[in-house]
Amino acid sequence: MPAFASQKQRRNMPLPMGLGFLMNFWISFSLALYFHMGEREEKCIIEDIPSDTLVVGNYKVQRWDVHTHDFLESAPGLGMFVTVTSPTGEVLLSKLYGPQGTFTFTSYISGEHIICFQSNSTRFVVIAGSKLRIHLDIRVGEHFLDESAIQAKDKVNEVNIRLENLIEQIHHVTREQEYEREREEKFRKTSEETNSNILWWAIVQTLILISVGIWQIKSLRDFFISKKLV
Repeated sequence: MPAFASQKQRRNMPLPMGLGFLMNFWISFSLALYFHMGEREEKCIIEDIPSDTLVVGNYKVQRWDVHTHDFLESAPGLGMFVTVTSPTGEVLLSKLYGPQGTFTFTSYISGEHIICFQSNSTRFVVIAGSKLRIHLDIRVGEHFLDESAIQAKDKVNEVNIRLENLIEQIHHVTREQEYEREREEKFRKTSEETNSNILWWAIVQTLILISVGIWQIKSLRDFFISKKLV
């Protein structure tokens, strides 16, 4: 289980039931996992992200210890290159972080974004055989509230801040729905084209079978006539 988890929002004043429920409901899409990779290896994941969407990623690197035969709690001195590529091939992010860090980027086009990780180890491949475990938590479209800043303000400002955050998340859901409709429309067109191609192929096959059948009948008829059997 990845070690990254978002904190639940706390309410500091009574609110109407419906409004309070909405304000304490995080509208976000999260991918939390861990995977193994070699010290000089690069691994990538693909995230399907709508346009104009904030993406926040948290990661933590653990190095395998040959003495304890277990992963160490951290990997001091080891950095991690994080590269994010858009569906058009444009590099949105390329930066070196530490053994534990947070990266953010905003998508400007809908589609599959490629997020790659590679350590900055300079050891030769022959001796750089250490195995790494990467804990990764990617949150798409999540806007975090600064609880300390909220507590420092009065109740009216607190409600305003929470409402603004709720509006931002509603906008994200709207963009997500629009993106899903685009994907459904694309899938529907692809399905219609595939069905149309299958139909025409079936018609062509039928015509070929009919033509072969007619040719066989004519060949047999000519054969019987040549042999004076009919």
